[in-house]
Amino acid sequence: MDAPRRILGRRSQYDDRVASLSLLAMLRLPTATIGSLVRRFLALWRTFFSNAWSASRPLSSPATAGSSQSAPFRNGTIPSLDGLRAISISIVLVSHAGYGNVVPGGLGVTIFFFLSGYLITTLLTDERERSGRIHIGKFYLRRVFRLFPPLLVTLVIADSLVLLGLLGGGVSWTGVLAQLFYFANYYGLFFDPGNTTAAGTGILWSLAVEEHFYMVYPAVLAGLLAVGFSRQRIVVVLAVVCLTVLAWRMYLVTLPNVATERTYYSSDTRVDSIVFGCLLALAANPRFAKAGTSNPFFELTPAIILAAAAIVLLITIVWRETYFRETFRYSLQGLALMPIFYFAIRYAVHFPFTALNHPWVVSLFLRDVLYSLHRH
Repeated sequence: MDAPRRILGRRSQYDDRVASLSLLAMLRLPTATIGSLVRRFLALWRTFFSNAWSASRPLSSPATAGSSQSAPFRNGTIPSLDGLRAISISIVLVSHAGYGNVVPGGLGVTIFFFLSGYLITTLLTDERERSGRIHIGKFYLRRVFRLFPPLLVTLVIADSLVLLGLLGGGVSWTGVLAQLFYFANYYGLFFDPGNTTAAGTGILWSLAVEEHFYMVYPAVLAGLLAVGFSRQRIVVVLAVVCLTVLAWRMYLVTLPNVATERTYYSSDTRVDSIVFGCLLALAANPRFAKAGTSNPFFELTPAIILAAAAIVLLITIVWRETYFRETFRYSLQGLALMPIFYFAIRYAVHFPFTALNHPWVVSLFLRDVLYSLHRH
């Protein structure tokens, strides 16, 4: 997606949203049918969740190096994450190349958010089990040294090209500072008068969402663990966060002067896409489950769960109704990605997940560079 622009007072979408709500009635689907489909999906998700929960060890259990009970590793990395990251980046790149009407760039961002939440939670809990605590100071220092230098270089190059007339957009101190200190999303939504940032740097909105999350989450997780919260209680807390963000989006779309960009670019309306990944890491982390011995597509329950997840993702892509896209879309995508990530990691040696771990994925997308920047 392109850079967000100032939206308050720009135009009213209230009438559009009323019309969108009317479209639900135009679908003429019986309430009983819709309710039945929802109940079946939730039942499948509950089945996956209960089975995966039992296979995931408590946070207090020590990690067993080289255990055959955990999903296979490659060079210390979690299997399939490189491939999933490559898919998310590919979706965004193709969408930005002018095929946004066919390839949903927003889904690529959501996948990347989910992966971030899963990875950061796995790494933080690993650290706690190795050392007995989460070193918050060291975490933030790693973030600064890994992200700030490449961000600074990127902005220097982009803004220099603008000043030389070789790149579109504009340059302003407010724009540069907003991007440099991870305020790009809210700056673009509420404060940017236009033409104050270099063309192409609008993608920094997603980095801002992640950094806002990282400013809070590690300390909160460490605090909850320090006061004795169990894995189950932390999962409940994170689930409540996801429901609260969904309710917040549902409220915002009823306001008359708030455009769709408000729910797409803001940290307070997109953070649940990251939290769903955290939920997977805590509630059903495939890293600690016994590696799958057979292809999940040849087992009835896993095959049904994966098919349901794929169908839900497809629905979130093709259903273009405004109210749905601004509210339930992100929540459903988060729920659907949970079993997809779980099986992709646990059954990494089985087709089609083997493709996610093929060497060409590593070489084509410069895994070492991407992973070093993305690893927390």
